[in-house]
Amino acid sequence: MKVLMANKFFHLNGGSERVFFQEREFLQKKGITVIDFSMQDQRNQYSPYAEFFVGNINYESSVGLSRKLKTALSFIHSGEAVKKLEKLLERERPDVAHLHNIYHQLTPSIITVLKKHGVKTVLTLHDYKLICPSYLALNKGRICTICDGRAFWKAVTCHCQASRMQELLLAAEGLWHLWQRNYEAVDIFIAPSRIFVDLSSRRIPREKIRLLRNGINLDKYSSYCDDKGYALYLGRLSKEKGIRTLLEAHNKLNSAIPLKVAGTGPLAESLQSAYPDVQFIGYKTGIGLNDLIGEAAYVVVPSECYENCSMSVLEAMASGKAVIGSNLGGLPEQIEDGVSGFLFEPGNARDLAEKMDRLIQDKALRQDMGRAGRKIIEEKFSLHEHGNKLISIYKQLNNES
Repeated sequence: MKVLMANKFFHLNGGSERVFFQEREFLQKKGITVIDFSMQDQRNQYSPYAEFFVGNINYESSVGLSRKLKTALSFIHSGEAVKKLEKLLERERPDVAHLHNIYHQLTPSIITVLKKHGVKTVLTLHDYKLICPSYLALNKGRICTICDGRAFWKAVTCHCQASRMQELLLAAEGLWHLWQRNYEAVDIFIAPSRIFVDLSSRRIPREKIRLLRNGINLDKYSSYCDDKGYALYLGRLSKEKGIRTLLEAHNKLNSAIPLKVAGTGPLAESLQSAYPDVQFIGYKTGIGLNDLIGEAAYVVVPSECYENCSMSVLEAMASGKAVIGSNLGGLPEQIEDGVSGFLFEPGNARDLAEKMDRLIQDKALRQDMGRAGRKIIEEKFSLHEHGNKLISIYKQLNNES
């Protein structure tokens, strides 16, 4: 079997890329030929198909009116992606295409090319792009699904972005692909959480959606439960991730506990200035990240947006760590409250501080929760099970037994 895998980034950029590369490696180890399609970038991992990648696109660096207009058009429809994918398909003739994050840099216009060549298409829903033009389902920091997968002009009327130009562009993008029915041409959608199934079914038939939770390679994580007594945050430093709520909670703690923050983002500089007692250690990956998680007392995921199936949660649980997460989105589907960690009211720093205090004061409790989390990962979130189910979806699409 030949599987084309498309994602706009071919380097680790976030949780969706971790899912992408894990699946890619799993398929290759199973003897499946994987054909890459992505965007050129100096940070990219090696690919034998890099000559077919689209040129690097930075939507924040355009200067001049004509350049801005050209960039805006490519934001909605990438003629380069269409042409390069055509050549790649003619040469490789894959059986299945598995799309991850393709909007903006690759654009959903490539779906039409795949269908023209008779390639069965699977798309993993990593965020809310199907129903929300900005993909976060947020408006001024509050959960918002008012566009509901169709009324994308409401991005303008409800002023959900920092500028009118952003709102117009996102609305135009959403309405264009709705009119072209690009997403509707996908054969199967993969939703990693029940909430994604429910929200996505507002736009696409539920029978086209498969619930397939993210998996994690357990061999790469030790379940040893001892720790060095610090709380840990892993993720983007941006408002919707609830990082400010965590920092406020840390100030309210009754117990003195170090807090380490791993990640980068738009709030990095301001937060470091405002919270000098917190250890901001930047972006971590690989062995460095595993060691950081392994030595933590517990991990906090304070998101104030709808998380999907958080890889940070899976990494923590695979490492035998208790997790404190906001009771929102897909997090309650991962964290069993009182069993593998605690859930708290989103945005409530006092509630979060109480949960953090409880775990730091009771080492036996957090170790018990860590062991329970590891067991949950082994039973429900292993990469082996995830990968085999994924291959079954491919085979069903190609009518293979």
